[in-house]
Amino acid sequence: MTLGLINANPIVREKKERITRPDHVHLHSNDHEALDPLDIYDILSNIHIVRDIRDPEHPYSLEQLSVLSEDSITVDEKLARILITFTPTIQHCSMATVIGLCLRIKLKDCFPPHFKVDIKVAPGSHADEEAVNKQLNDKERIVAAMENPNLRQLVDECLYSSEL
Repeated sequence: MTLGLINANPIVREKKERITRPDHVHLHSNDHEALDPLDIYDILSNIHIVRDIRDPEHPYSLEQLSVLSEDSITVDEKLARILITFTPTIQHCSMATVIGLCLRIKLKDCFPPHFKVDIKVAPGSHADEEAVNKQLNDKERIVAAMENPNLRQLVDECLYSSEL
């Protein structure tokens, strides 16, 4: 057990089976018609694009901590919108904004720029729900946060950790 953690004893679940993405899916295509909506949904919900992001406090994935699940991802292919609703492990999670930032950066790296991404904490799951949601969807705050070298390093560690 590590001292100083906000949630020192989180509930950890098993990872779900991974499905391999077909080679024909090209997420960075500039051709809006080249992306099959079913491929997009499969990639988001079944592939480890977002579910293997490591929690900022623990050596576990967001999926293992039940912060993120298939049900928390909504894709509207007609409007090219993605909504991710995540559930912090505790009501006063100070890492909620970091988790949301990780999700946003990962999706930005994986999808064409025409997709609108909304990231929110699940209703009633965080004491400062409104403030966290506002911060996670403010473009200027996101850019400023990613200019902070310490925060950028933390996000990169969560996104590219090989510990999982």
